[in-house]
Amino acid sequence: MLTSAMSFLLSTVFNLLCFMFLLRFVMQYLKCSFANQIGQIVIALTDFAVKPARRFIPAWKRWDIATLVLAFISQLVLQWLLLLLHGPTLGLAGNTAWVVILGSSVLGVVRNLVDIFFYAILLQAILSWVNPYHPIGTALNPLTQPLLNPIRRILPATNGIDFSPLVALILLQMINVSVVSVLTYQLSTML
Repeated sequence: MLTSAMSFLLSTVFNLLCFMFLLRFVMQYLKCSFANQIGQIVIALTDFAVKPARRFIPAWKRWDIATLVLAFISQLVLQWLLLLLHGPTLGLAGNTAWVVILGSSVLGVVRNLVDIFFYAILLQAILSWVNPYHPIGTALNPLTQPLLNPIRRILPATNGIDFSPLVALILLQMINVSVVSVLTYQLSTML
């Protein structure tokens, strides 16, 4: 029981940290404004690590590599701690444990990246019904448009109803369930 509680706590903290690093990465890449509530929260929660990391990890073109590396490191630490908590010691598992840790870390980053777009689209859809002029909407538009615009070209609005958010949410969940979850399960069976 204590192991489950610790596992839940570690997963929550490190996945939230990874989510924030990736959100900062995506917002910078898509040139989203940080002059809103979401941007200010992201900066406040990630500056403690991003500023020092940028001294050692330079940006490359439009890619803020430091935040991407920090997201991967947060997943790496999480997977390592979970393996120590649940599984055999790293010495007994050998090189297979490191393959599982690295693979699970990459999949954790991908899962969090998919979740960013999923929650941004979901929040934007809810706000469009409740309060379409909410200031957070200006932060969500640049995050969701790269996914929604291609779907809108294929599936135009029907009778004034835009189904592209629904299609995007289904596709994002399919990626998480059919690709990320399956690969994560296959990695976990390697131990």
